[in-house]
Amino acid sequence: MEFLSSVFQPIVDLMSSLVTYAFQFTQMVGYPSYGVAIILLTIFIKAILAPLTVKQIKSMKAMQELQPRMQELQNKYKNDPARLQAEMGALYKEMGVNPLAGCLPLLVQMPFLIAIFYALQGYPYDQNYVQFLWLPSLGEPDPMYILPVLSAASTWIMSKQTGSGATGAAAQQQKIMTIFMPLFIGYISLNFPSGLVIYWIVSNVFQFVQQHFIYKGLEAKK
Repeated sequence: MEFLSSVFQPIVDLMSSLVTYAFQFTQMVGYPSYGVAIILLTIFIKAILAPLTVKQIKSMKAMQELQPRMQELQNKYKNDPARLQAEMGALYKEMGVNPLAGCLPLLVQMPFLIAIFYALQGYPYDQNYVQFLWLPSLGEPDPMYILPVLSAASTWIMSKQTGSGATGAAAQQQKIMTIFMPLFIGYISLNFPSGLVIYWIVSNVFQFVQQHFIYKGLEAKK
C-alpha cells in the first residue's frame, strides 16, 4: 500500500488540492462543507472520466450479448483449440467487438481512483468544518454505520445492473460477485474515513444513472 501511495503521489497531491478547491467553492457560495465538496468533486471526476466509462460499459455489454454464441463455439470446438480461437476471432470481427476494448478505459481510470482513495484517506480537514450531517468527522468512520450500509447497498445495486444480460459461466461469476462485493465493500467501509465512503456511494449512484441511460440507448438502437 505504501508503494502505491508513493507511485501515485503526484496525482494524490492533485486530488487533495481539488478537495481543497471544492471546499473553497462551498465557502464562496456561503455554505462551507467538506461533505458537499466531496460530493461535488466526485461528480466532477466521474463526469471527466465519463467518455472512458461509456466506452468500457458498451464493450462489456457487447461481450455479454456475445456470450451465447461464444458458448456454442466453445462447446462445438472444445477439442480443437486452434479452430476455436480462429472462430472466436471471426465472431469478434463479424460483430465489430474488441474483447480488450473494455480494459484500456479501466486502466486509464485506475490511477485516478487510487489517487482519490489516498487523498481522502489522509486529507487534513479543517476541524471547524469536519462535521457533516450525522457524522461528527469526515476523517473518521461512521459511528452509526449508516454509510457502510449505503456503500454495500449501492454496490449491490451496481452489481445487479452490471450483470444484467450475462449468461452461462459469466452469469454464475456475476452472481457470486453480486453477493461477495457488497459484503466486502460494506465491511471495509466500517473502518474507512467517512469522506472516502461518501465518495464511493456518490460514485456508485452516478454510474448507476450513467449506465441506465447507456443501456437504454443501446436497447433503442436494436
